[in-house]
Amino acid sequence: MRIKKLLVLGLSVAMAMGVMTGCSTDKPAPKDEQKTETSKQEEKNEEKTAGEAEIVIPVVSKGFQHQFWQAVKMGAEQAAEELGVSITFEGPETEDQIDKQLEMLQAALAKNPQAICLAALDSKAATPYLEQADTAGIPVIGFDSGVDSPIVKTTCATDNYAAAAAAAHKMAELIGGEGKVGLVVHGQTSQSAKDRRDGFMDTMKNEYPNITVLEPQYGDGDHAKSTEAAKAIITANPDVKGIYGANEGSAAGVINAVKELNQVGKITIVGFDSGKIMIDAINSGVAAGSITQDPVGIGYKAVEAAYKAYKGEENPEFIDTGFKWFDKTNIDTPEIQAVIYE
Repeated sequence: MRIKKLLVLGLSVAMAMGVMTGCSTDKPAPKDEQKTETSKQEEKNEEKTAGEAEIVIPVVSKGFQHQFWQAVKMGAEQAAEELGVSITFEGPETEDQIDKQLEMLQAALAKNPQAICLAALDSKAATPYLEQADTAGIPVIGFDSGVDSPIVKTTCATDNYAAAAAAAHKMAELIGGEGKVGLVVHGQTSQSAKDRRDGFMDTMKNEYPNITVLEPQYGDGDHAKSTEAAKAIITANPDVKGIYGANEGSAAGVINAVKELNQVGKITIVGFDSGKIMIDAINSGVAAGSITQDPVGIGYKAVEAAYKAYKGEENPEFIDTGFKWFDKTNIDTPEIQAVIYE
């Protein structure tokens, strides 16, 4: 009886509420139909906002084979996390695979990203893809190696020419301002390779008349190829006093060649970049020193610049990420430890 009374009471209250609100006692409309136009619009706005928040920035590097690129990747990921964007990071297995990099660039553009970062192995070969990006309104940011095109919004990199000039000054000082020097370079097409070659050679030619610079040898940044290139220099020029390696792989090849030909202590080695092989060589006295970039900073600045370009903000034409000389005297200082990598 108590339950029955409660049911009757509940029905009475419900009917009273229906009268007060003027609501019909017909079958309620489905939940979707009960939503007001305002709530539906709010949902659409939320969906739109969620869609706009998905900002994807592909980062196409020169390779994966050196720790340098892993450090660049680390910086790019750090920026992506802080800015709330998504990135992809890829590169060919070796730095002579221009076609492979172009395939990666084409695939990245096909996804219509909000912006793209590129360290071009060959600026001229990449031109058609840069034009495609420009037509689609996709801003392109260069990093590490300059991309020789007005389409690129900015380049985040070391001033490679100036850094190579610094390497030349150090080499000249170490060999007493006279004698023969050779160089092993990682390529003939990328802007960074050309700048690191020309900065070194021009400085020697213009400022050190008693130093003879031998014809540059190329090893594609590959350890084995660079080792053979350095061996060729030493074999053809037994009186060579110093050899400069223009990137991590090139310098590693020079170190290997000097060791294998028992020339440690006889040939002065100056490198570019760090990495475990170079760090160990400096600590053991095999190499004199090296120029270090800031690879983490390069990756970070590239993604940051891409995000700004996507939002329509201006970037400077060139973002200099800096360089430092390191050798046995300063390798353990906090300043150098912050920018070298193994």
